[in-house]
Amino acid sequence: MFFSVTLYLALLICGIGLLYKVVSWFRYRIGREASSISAGERLVSAAKGVPAAVLSPRIGILIKVFTLDVLLQRRIFKESRLRWAMHMCIYGGFMLLLFMHALDTFVSMKLFSEYHATLNPFLFFRNLFGAMVVIGVLIAIYRRMTVKRMRITSGGMDVYAIVILAVILVSGFLLEGAKIVSHEVFQDMVDEWAFLDDEELASLRAYWAKEFSVVFPERPDWTDEAVLEQGRELHEISCAECHSKPQWAFVSYGAAKLITPAAVKLTNADAATGLRYIHILACFLGLAYLPFSKFLHIFASPVSLLVNAIMKEGKPAEANVVTRRAMELDACTHCGACSEHCSVGVIYEQFLNRTILPSEKLIALRSLASGKSLGDKELQTIQEGSFICTNCYRCTQVCPVGINLQDLWITIKEDLAVLGYPEPVVWAADAVEARYGSKPLETGLLSPPGGIELQKELGVSLQADTFSRCFECQTCTNVCPVVNNFENPKATLGLLPHQIMHSLGLGLKEHAMGNRMIWDCVTCYQCQEQCPQGVQVADVLYELRNMSYRHLKGTE
Repeated sequence: MFFSVTLYLALLICGIGLLYKVVSWFRYRIGREASSISAGERLVSAAKGVPAAVLSPRIGILIKVFTLDVLLQRRIFKESRLRWAMHMCIYGGFMLLLFMHALDTFVSMKLFSEYHATLNPFLFFRNLFGAMVVIGVLIAIYRRMTVKRMRITSGGMDVYAIVILAVILVSGFLLEGAKIVSHEVFQDMVDEWAFLDDEELASLRAYWAKEFSVVFPERPDWTDEAVLEQGRELHEISCAECHSKPQWAFVSYGAAKLITPAAVKLTNADAATGLRYIHILACFLGLAYLPFSKFLHIFASPVSLLVNAIMKEGKPAEANVVTRRAMELDACTHCGACSEHCSVGVIYEQFLNRTILPSEKLIALRSLASGKSLGDKELQTIQEGSFICTNCYRCTQVCPVGINLQDLWITIKEDLAVLGYPEPVVWAADAVEARYGSKPLETGLLSPPGGIELQKELGVSLQADTFSRCFECQTCTNVCPVVNNFENPKATLGLLPHQIMHSLGLGLKEHAMGNRMIWDCVTCYQCQEQCPQGVQVADVLYELRNMSYRHLKGTE
């Protein structure tokens, strides 16, 4: 009765949480167009879009993505085989345990007429699937401890997820181990299924003590071969149909051996019942916590992969784009892959602003989208972390759940501008004007009254000092995708890449710092890779941006 009530309560909490999350996908507003589209309109648009995709030739795309990216985790495999192994162990092992063990009444018993939890191959497979999850969790802990940026991005949600999984698994293995060594479990089985006299019971006890590792208060004598043979025969008649040897449960059997010295005391204290309560309640807690934790990606991530695959084909309705953005916030697994590959992630070490890292920026975006009231300092932090992004597309490419992160970064910048927190090129110009009484010229150069003083104040030498090798062949400018994006790039960007290198060669740091090019660089590294002189053009632009930010920090 107790477990039934707690199960229904956990299901109720989980259901309400999932409903709340789905509603938030239609309620959160991300991007300029979101303000003109109501939640009702977005719901109607989604209701029309789903059947239109399913009942069209695009169903083939959905099947392909579901098979390769959802079930087989192709994206993760391409990015990191260790992460793929970790994810497949946790995801595969847990789902197999769910269907074969937790839902055995509805699945295993329906599929296998001879099913018994204590019979092979089910005994072996249950331990195998549990061991898979343990291995996956250990890999996850290893990665969190060894990958630098993952240590930065690890939060309470990650710890809670690992702890809940650990409690479920450890209590499950210990519970099975406690049953293996329990003489009371043995006696209950005998009372229910066998009708033995004292001599037969003694021989069966001896056989189970030797072959099945049951620990009795008084150790049976199994040195008599005749007694063991009689016990084996009785076992074959009464027990073998439902019980395989516990050694097949290789993890639980190890746990049984570990607790063998205290087996009788644990049995007398009814430890198995206590472990059963811990195990089942931990499962129910995980179920109730699911919508409010990173476990939610079990549902949201497949949706993200499928939706983004469909939206790449054709022109999706604006209402569906806005809904997709909100849904992607819950699809994030917080795996840290985007932060590992972020082209400006190194800048975090200079400013210690977590929103510079993509995985942390998503958390800030969720706060903005939900309408949470944020103070000026918090918004400035988000502003710095958002506009330092170069939209290089790397995070979007490596995201294992297909989140269009680049689109989210563009929208967060739009939302910040509406709130009065514009892009850094405007921010920098205002800061310079406040300090020196003049703004940069339209060409992007700092005006003479402020330039010399600014250079003296900085006094920072560039780490990427290879600019001195530049002889202005303009190769970097010719291959730059940002420059090629404008009909008149100099009017928009100020100094072009080769001009920035030349300015630095002349010692004019302030000229290089005051133009838009250093902010619009997408860090594709084409300039640096193509330079015949080996000038570290992209690294120079990195350093200039760092210097500009350090200067702006000093004006606060």
